[in-house]
Amino acid sequence: MTDRQRWGSQLGMILAVAGSAVGLGNFLRFPVQAAQHGGGAFLIPYFLSLVLLGIPLMWIEWAIGRYGGLFGHGTAPGAFHTLWQRNRFIKYFGVIGIFGPLVIFIYYTYIESWLLGYAVFALTGKSAAATTQPAMQAFLRGYQGLERNEYFQSVGWAYSFFVLTFLINMWVISRGITKGIEWLNRWALPALFVCAVILAVRVLTLPGALNGLGFLWNPDFTALKDAKVWLAAAGQVFFTLSVGIGVIITYASYLKRDQDVVLSGLTSVAANETAEVILGGSIVIPAAFVFFGAAQIGQVAASGAFNLGFVTMPLIFQQMAFGPWFAFLWFALLFLAGLTSSISLIQPAIAFMEDEFRLPRRQVMLVVGLIAFAATQPVIFFLGQGVLDEMDFWGGTFALVLFGTIEVILFTWVFGMDKAWEELHRGAELDIPPVFRVIMKYVTPAFLLIILGAWFWQQGLPVILLAGAPPDRIPYIIATRLGLTILFGLLAYLVHKAWRGRKPYEPIP
Repeated sequence: MTDRQRWGSQLGMILAVAGSAVGLGNFLRFPVQAAQHGGGAFLIPYFLSLVLLGIPLMWIEWAIGRYGGLFGHGTAPGAFHTLWQRNRFIKYFGVIGIFGPLVIFIYYTYIESWLLGYAVFALTGKSAAATTQPAMQAFLRGYQGLERNEYFQSVGWAYSFFVLTFLINMWVISRGITKGIEWLNRWALPALFVCAVILAVRVLTLPGALNGLGFLWNPDFTALKDAKVWLAAAGQVFFTLSVGIGVIITYASYLKRDQDVVLSGLTSVAANETAEVILGGSIVIPAAFVFFGAAQIGQVAASGAFNLGFVTMPLIFQQMAFGPWFAFLWFALLFLAGLTSSISLIQPAIAFMEDEFRLPRRQVMLVVGLIAFAATQPVIFFLGQGVLDEMDFWGGTFALVLFGTIEVILFTWVFGMDKAWEELHRGAELDIPPVFRVIMKYVTPAFLLIILGAWFWQQGLPVILLAGAPPDRIPYIIATRLGLTILFGLLAYLVHKAWRGRKPYEPIP
């Protein structure tokens, strides 16, 4: 058994996990969700979900990852196999923990590349030519290749920035755990926070910005009667902490046997919540309130996070002194948040090939990189036909919720709560309050099963049955599903091949 890579320091590892969690959802999705679901009242189900769902899942994934790493496994199939060694099928459920993040990486890097492009456009003044909301929407559509207009004649600009972004991701990953992932997060995460603080201070010093905070956080307690608000809060916590994806399991597998997972998990949660609630809630909605006023702010919030980031915010910066520089900081902030997340999304696939097939990292990088690059091409060239939305549904929603449900039941019920509690506290500097034994074993899985069932009934089943899908998109949706099925089947076959005639490893001395 060859020695596996390890984190260079506890701080570097915490920053890496926090970097994976801090992403576009912190600065775009969260303020929109809060504004649409009761303002300050939204924080009630949000923080309840954080305590009952987010933090328990965070601890569980840290513990599963560290335990799997003890046996030489850095991904969910191997980690699941070590938790339930008598069951030869459980490892196939772990395939979701490689499939989900890889699918998200495929389309996430393309969206991430838009941020790099818009950061350059802010400094060069190219986006300044669009001075109205319809014009800025046309600018975005032209950039995406959805139409030819006065701003763009093809998808060439977007493709160039995508290739550059993809190469940056591959370069960082190729450098390994300490010299690549840990190195990036050591400087990118502090830089990200500096950009966010500068923007928050600038926005909050605008005349009327505090009224924007009042709009965002003014509690509408009647919203708490709506089940969708509770589901939205739980979903936001789920997405923002990067739980249920499989990334944390891989990151935690590079821990040493007695490295603390309790305090480290809480520290990464605290960093994420600071970025989301304090900074994310102090930039977008207050700025939009100042420049669009109380009459239109509801429409702005309802337009969604995507439109808010690429249409509304650039228009806002155009009306501010030194606007191009603040626009650059905004898109640089989002690009760094995207980069620290995207490198974590491809790591499980790479770790799987390294650990289970003993392949050199460069060879693995070449294979996985080529597959991911090829799979992104339909996202780029058929963006208007719903390919990205379809990938987001299966990789970023369905797989995520299903995987989170499986891992919590496996860890607390199959592995056993007594052993799980002991594993969590190995090397821990803090004692987890005993109430979390009950939460982890009963409340969290019940919460997840309710979310899974309600979500499947309200959203999942209609999407699966193509309800409401435009007829011209159906062939592309079916083709995308076929491609995802082939990818999942390939990963399942590799898992089967990796364990043919093998048993879980003995712990590494």
